[in-house]
Amino acid sequence: MPLVVVYDANVLYPSTLRDVLIRVGLARLVQPKWTEQILDEVFRNLRVNRPDLDPARLKRTRELMNASIRDVTVTGFEQLIEQLTIPDPHDRHVLAAAIHAGAQVIVTKNLRDFPAPALTPWGVEAQHPDAFLTSVHQNHPDALSDIAKAIARAWGAPDATPAQVIDRLAVDAPQTAKLVRASLPDAPAT
Repeated sequence: MPLVVVYDANVLYPSTLRDVLIRVGLARLVQPKWTEQILDEVFRNLRVNRPDLDPARLKRTRELMNASIRDVTVTGFEQLIEQLTIPDPHDRHVLAAAIHAGAQVIVTKNLRDFPAPALTPWGVEAQHPDAFLTSVHQNHPDALSDIAKAIARAWGAPDATPAQVIDRLAVDAPQTAKLVRASLPDAPAT
């Protein structure tokens, strides 16, 4: 049974990181989860911060995300929210979803909002996406390089390369990018 993980909105916002995280789920290396509330935050912020993005494409991206992985959307967690205490009350829904889904990990860039003392009683741990993906790479050494190759192909540009995907991933997951870059067949000798 794969590890159950909840992806916080801040890791689903950057397009390359989002693509990698979803493909990690599609490869069944983990069972990703999110809520409609998490996606609301992602796409609200994309509309505000990236007015150049076509709203119809954003809507389609959200639909594809929800359709891509079976049982990805967590529902029925709302009754847990009020009993949870974490530094940012607006993030209680993420922990509630993790508890309800039986997740072991919340992947988030906001580790300070999910301190171990508040999560440990629930059997949940918060991990930065870099630490999470480094762990995925260590457990499945070829998976992320294969994902980078698939993303490069999906970009559709004839000159798109896995190294370019890794360069974009490095913004959010620099240690993972370094490890994956070293595993690519055309990696430079160090």
